[in-house]
Amino acid sequence: MIWWLKLRAVPALAAGTTATFLIGLLIGSSELPVPAVAGQAGHFLVGHLITLVPGVLLLYGAARADQRTERISTRPLSSWDTCLALGTAAVAMAAAVLCHLLWRTDIAMVLGRNIAGYIGMALLLAPLLGHRVAGAALATVPLICAAAGWGPGGRPQPWAWLLHPGNSLPALALAGATLCAGTAVTALIGRGAAPLIARIQ
Repeated sequence: MIWWLKLRAVPALAAGTTATFLIGLLIGSSELPVPAVAGQAGHFLVGHLITLVPGVLLLYGAARADQRTERISTRPLSSWDTCLALGTAAVAMAAAVLCHLLWRTDIAMVLGRNIAGYIGMALLLAPLLGHRVAGAALATVPLICAAAGWGPGGRPQPWAWLLHPGNSLPALALAGATLCAGTAVTALIGRGAAPLIARIQ
């Protein structure tokens, strides 16, 4: 267990998630100047971008492992990885709800929702692309949303859940659905197995 915690860089994940949340609460509402490719430019916040850090750290920790060795391991490492991801998402959402209740800040809900959504996308992409490629693909998500996720009047498109305000129930539902889909794909394909794209090739 200690070996797994070190290999998955759990202390770095905990520190990164905490720092993401604290920085997000302090400057998460600050806007970043990002041009829109389609529609009008909207309000792309620091909180929309930095919340991908926990997901990237999860992929980084998993990529450090020797996948061939873990495939024949008798320990349920795939389940441990999934529990670590879901636990991180749950802690982020709990912290978001607590901060929102204490200070009534909208950015707290954005941070919790987006961290959970990005973790869901990490779980979804890793079995398909491999952990390293999935990390790069995950980093493009906020850029795509920032460039093409705005509709008329600078309002977020329905599919661009990470751009919606914290009180948006459809965005919360989409982030939750992404997390559930990622968990299901991980369970079906298995994180210890070779990435699906490698098996196709």
